[in-house]
Amino acid sequence: MKVFLVDDEIVVREGIRESFPWDETPYVLVGEAPDGEMALPMIRDTNPDIVITDIRMPFMDGIELCRIMKAQMPWIGIVVLSGYDEFEYARQCIQLGVREYLLKPITADALKGALDKVSAQLQAERNTYEHAASLRARMESGGKLVREKLVGSLFSDEAAEKDAQDVLKQLSSMGCAVPKPYYTVIDAAFEPVGDGQAAAADLADNSGGLALPSPGRVGTRFLIPGETGEDVEESAYAFATSLARELERIGAVKIRVGIGDIVDKPEEIYQSFRTARHIRHLLVERSDENAIILGTREMGEAADEKTPAVISEAKLYMAQNFTNPSLMLQDVAKAVGMSNSRFSTVFSQQNGQTFTEYLIYLRLGKAKELLRNTTVKGSQIAREVGYNDAHYFSYIFKKNTGLTPSDYRAQYQNQPE
Repeated sequence: MKVFLVDDEIVVREGIRESFPWDETPYVLVGEAPDGEMALPMIRDTNPDIVITDIRMPFMDGIELCRIMKAQMPWIGIVVLSGYDEFEYARQCIQLGVREYLLKPITADALKGALDKVSAQLQAERNTYEHAASLRARMESGGKLVREKLVGSLFSDEAAEKDAQDVLKQLSSMGCAVPKPYYTVIDAAFEPVGDGQAAAADLADNSGGLALPSPGRVGTRFLIPGETGEDVEESAYAFATSLARELERIGAVKIRVGIGDIVDKPEEIYQSFRTARHIRHLLVERSDENAIILGTREMGEAADEKTPAVISEAKLYMAQNFTNPSLMLQDVAKAVGMSNSRFSTVFSQQNGQTFTEYLIYLRLGKAKELLRNTTVKGSQIAREVGYNDAHYFSYIFKKNTGLTPSDYRAQYQNQPE
């Protein structure tokens, strides 16, 4: 089970990292962050099973982080830490589906108990037929069936301009967050279709209006509305990534997700669907198992070989800036002119490594070089390769190499890699 830690107090993060017997448990700490704003793209990138988060943090607090995770990544188990024994926090946490609520200071035994409980809950859910049951429940719900049929009608070539506008008005009367200035369509295929459609519907239902689903013959189509083109792109890639991971989690295979054009007129929604469907068909024909999500912009750029160039530009930017301890996915995405979610998706599929994995690769590569060829102290090397926390550097180094920095130096000093 992969675990991610979010707390603004470095003492708390260090205490959990150092005092918890990670090597003696089935849990692996895959990352940490000081607030929800920094944590969110890292959580999407590392895809943990469990997130441990504080409540009171700057920029984005734990409540808002939990709210976003419930909407976009509902399969993640959440353990909340709080130094404030207040009923209101506990009540909000329960409403947001938090599995465990621990008061600081916490002990290793208490944390292990919470992780074991959440892990057992997640495993039990993965072994049930909850998605099939959910599908039956949805089929019995007339309102949802009508909504899905209305959304599906937008993906028909019979949807004329007036029809599309009328459909959006009807959806609005049913509580859906439309009309909006911009739209795109996601077309997803997967097997088995029934279980996958149930999982997709659950994810969309939890998205807070981010995605409106309509089951199709080989999967599910989604209408993604938004206030700006940038918002729609960010939402589409974030939802597509969450969808792919949820489908993988329930054991679905042959997952292919196409993202259509971003359009600003209701009558153009059908065109967005057509491009999404075309891309999904092309993905089916590709042999690259890593490429399961593709958007219209990548299609055009692939023909011009621009996407590989953008990834090369991103890797160059990272190579020049990895020693900055504040370097984040959003910084690199901005540098190459992509939204965060689109960059995360494209980078991992083109590079074969996630952003986080590649950043660690760069930092540890430089650290190994310094350990082999200098006598600089490990704490100084940590700072020189982008880690303010020497203990976290040692943890990451050992997790990835199997050796502590001092053991690595003793074994490889003055030897080429």
